[in-house]
Order: sequence, then structure tokens, then C-alpha cells
Amino acid sequence: MGLVVQKYGGSFLENAEKVSKVARRVIEAYKEGHSVVVVVSAQGSTTDELLEKAAEINPKPSNREIDVLLSAGEQIAIALLAMAIEREGHHAVSLTGYQAGIFTDSNYGSSRIKSVDAERIIKELDKKNIVVVAGFQGWNKYDDITTFGRCGSDTTAVALAAALKADRCEMYTDVAGVYTANPRIVSDAAKLKEISYDEMLELVNLGEKNVLHNRAVELARKYNVNLIVKSSLDDDPGTIVKEVGTVERMLVRGVARDNDIARIAVIGVEDKPGVAFRLFSLLAKEKICIDIILQSIGRDNTKDISFTVKRENLNKTLDVINANLGVIGAAEVKHSDKYSKVSIVGAGMVNNAGVAATMFEALYDAGINIHMITTSEIKISVLVDVQDADKAVKVVHDKFNLGEVK
Repeated sequence: MGLVVQKYGGSFLENAEKVSKVARRVIEAYKEGHSVVVVVSAQGSTTDELLEKAAEINPKPSNREIDVLLSAGEQIAIALLAMAIEREGHHAVSLTGYQAGIFTDSNYGSSRIKSVDAERIIKELDKKNIVVVAGFQGWNKYDDITTFGRCGSDTTAVALAAALKADRCEMYTDVAGVYTANPRIVSDAAKLKEISYDEMLELVNLGEKNVLHNRAVELARKYNVNLIVKSSLDDDPGTIVKEVGTVERMLVRGVARDNDIARIAVIGVEDKPGVAFRLFSLLAKEKICIDIILQSIGRDNTKDISFTVKRENLNKTLDVINANLGVIGAAEVKHSDKYSKVSIVGAGMVNNAGVAATMFEALYDAGINIHMITTSEIKISVLVDVQDADKAVKVVHDKFNLGEVK
């Protein structure tokens, strides 16, 4: 048969009963004749508990030591799962990121994979072992442990699937697949049979981070990994993430919401070339990512520049701007974190007129005000008041009849 990579999040491993259930699911694939590589996250809330322990010792530990500490969570999980598989009468071997040959850069806490040497994994598979790999971690040129950031186990799984040329990479989640909207917000959200890499990446970046890690989707697209999002609770086939042909493309694939938004308005800057460059170059130096940008029409030789950032970056952004008001040439700065970004995504909208109008009509009919707008070939995003966010998702979802998707 083929080679299958499976990934299980920490919620599937939080106690002995769940570890045993995952072991049986893994063995099912093995009994079908597949070679199986399993990637796991730390059990339950282990990562948060380890961070709390670190804070008790040192409120400002180095990122290197945090990586050493957090990597222990995944190492516990792989050993326990391997033991559970052995108890069921099958051979398993657990490997850390280092043992699995995952080589990264040295950006502790948010490292990126530079290469994968899968030789050790291949040797273990040749021995008919089920290989259990610690997600979220690798090693760098200093022989230090590095971690990938939250949801980094997704990236581990896709990277291994690409390196091993796996037949498929199964990402087990708390839901049965990818939906047209968050089922917790929209009761009639429909599960998609398939979605393109680009659409999936947009949905993840626009707020649906609980489905997949954005870097995992990027890797899957780059190496054309056969990616499947599914639940371990049943035998539902899940959602296939792939390169969807033009004929298959839906007008709108889904609606996403992101409440982690802050808006900043830089008021009264000079209406001349170079002002925007001065402002955003200062923010770029501090590695602050900007999303929606709106520049007003000049008046009295001045203009206003408004933009959005992640709420967690609000104070840092304000500090940079206030420290450089003279350089920027601004009169004042205003801000608010009471906004949400609501977006529609669909590869089919690029060749269809009226999509934006339909979205705006839905919001108008619901009495929801739009503060900012940004578009691309496959997405339209609007900034609304945070208290209107869930309502906005529902009315837009209904307007495009996404609950009827099959």
C-alpha cells in the first residue's frame, strides 16, 4: 500500500483513554497495509502549564530555554503513544524533531524548517515500525532545540509528508473538516468536500486558525501534498485541500472572522510623497505586520492614514509612532481595539462581478456599518464593530446561500 502521515493535536491525547483511542486509529491504518508516520502535539494543556512553570522561575526567560522546556511536552506525548501502540501488539518507535532530521533556522520560538533528512524515519519504516514523531520542534546549526510556535505540529506533519512523498497527510481536528463558516457561530455551516490551497490559506490567515497552521498550508501548496482535514471521532472523509481546477471553483467558499484587530489613525500628516514610507518603514523595522490601509483624500495640505494591526501589537505600534511623531510629521494618533474583520473567500469571485455588492447589501440590510475595506483576487474583507462580528458572519453566510453547499 502507500505511506500515510497522520497528525493529532493535544486534545486527542490529554488522558490515557484518549491516547489509547489514537493508538487504535493509527493501528487501523497500519493494518490496511500502509506505512504510518504519526505526528503529535503535547497532551492537553501541557504547553500552557510549562509556560506557567517558567514564569514561576523567571518572568523573562530566554527564548532558547523556553524552546528546551516546551519541547518536553511533545516528547512525553510521543513516548506515551508509542507505548500504547506496543501494548496493542504492534511495534512503534518515538522520535524527537532532532532524531527525525528536522533542521531549522535559529529563530527560537518561531523557527522555520530549512530541510528534512528523513533517513532515520525511512529506516524505521523499513523495519515495519510505526513511527511517532514529536511535532512543533527541530534543531538548528548550534545543535539547539527549536520550536515552531503555536500549531507548529501541523507544519511538522506536512513537512514530513513532503519529504517522504507520502500518499496523503491526514490532519485530525476537533471538527469533521473545513466548513463554510465557524459552526460555533453559524448553525447551518456546511462542510466542504474540497478547498484549494489558496482558499484554505486565506481562511486560516483571516481568522480560522483553529483548522490548520498557515505555514502548514503554505508547505502543502509548495510541495503539492495531498492534505485531508478530518475528525478522529468518526469515519467522515473530511475535506481535501488541493489545487482545485477552474471548473470546480465556487463563487464564495467561506466566511471568516477575526476579532484580534486594532485600528490606528495617524492624523494630519503632510500631503506629499514619502510620508507613508516613513511611517511604515518605522513599523517594518520593529517587525509589525500591517493589514488594511486607508489613506484619506488630502485637505489643507494634510491627510490621514488609517491601518489595522493585530491587537497584541497595538501598544508596540503606538509606542513606535508616538516616539517618531516629528519624523512622521503627524498632528496626533487615535486608536481603538473594538473592531473585527469579516471576510469572504473564494477563487471563483475573481471572474464574477457583483460579489462585493452582494456582501455589502447583506451588511446594509442588517444595519452593520463598514469602517474599512480591502480586497484581493480571492477575498474581500471589511472592518466592522466587534459587537457586530458574529451577526455579520451569519448574514453574509446566508446571503451567499453557503449553508446549501454540498
